Amino acid sequence: MKQFFVSVLFVAASLVGYAQSSLKLPALSPTAKISQDFSISNIEINYSRPSMRGRKIFGDVVPYGKIWRTGANAATKIKFGEDVEIAGQKIKAGEYAMYSMPDKDQWRIILNTGTGNWGADGYSKENDVARFTVKSIAMETEVQTFTIEVSDITFTTCKIELMWEKTKVVLPVTAHNGEAVETNIDKAINHPQPLPYFQAANYYYETNQKTDIASSYVNKALEQDSKAFYVWYLKARIERRKGNNDEAISAAKKSMEMAKGSANEAEYIANNTKLIDEINASIRHKQDIEK
Repeated sequence: MKQFFVSVLFVAASLVGYAQSSLKLPALSPTAKISQDFSISNIEINYSRPSMRGRKIFGDVVPYGKIWRTGANAATKIKFGEDVEIAGQKIKAGEYAMYSMPDKDQWRIILNTGTGNWGADGYSKENDVARFTVKSIAMETEVQTFTIEVSDITFTTCKIELMWEKTKVVLPVTAHNGEAVETNIDKAINHPQPLPYFQAANYYYETNQKTDIASSYVNKALEQDSKAFYVWYLKARIERRKGNNDEAISAAKKSMEMAKGSANEAEYIANNTKLIDEINASIRHKQDIEK
């Protein structure tokens, strides 16, 4: 009988534990995960988002000059898919706990190996990988819920922005990916069909380098698909950069012709018309100077 009651109590306890574990309630500081493609890999950020709820935040809820978990609950974690440079310091690919030490005019951002820490508990300066001092920016609009964003993304740079109350701090991130991109392009170009000539040409055009190679690749892309209006538009821009105005205008007109009937017809007619107008304006300006 005693064994029976023990069994019943065990089952009851299990049911209570199950009910508690399956209970879903609104969180005061809900978790968030950012996964942002950047450079040739990505940046992942996992953090909890506390809200103001009528409280004064910096200098009160978050004291100045003390280690903060940069969010709520577990320490905020940030993962870089490749080596990057942040505020002039080199950071190896990997995952880090992101702590901070807010102050009135500036913050100290800390990357630390203690990714399993709960908040600031377990933090050790000995595990710091890097520290960055960044200015605190006063915002006009109040941000009620603590927010981290990856913004202003280019081929090689982006910004990690931390915002709460009326305060923002920005971490400038740079990826020195030129050699890796070149390697990827070379490997892809020598891969079996279809070859990514358009993507390679567009990369070289957007980064304003190797214009002759970009021109060669865009022509090869048109050999693959002569009706691709977006490729003709890229060719028009490349030819303009090379100073070949007649070829640029011809390619722009071809782009408009190929775009007819597509879902992007209005966009490409507008873009190519603008390009042709700019070329003609530059030709007239040059002629006026030579008179």
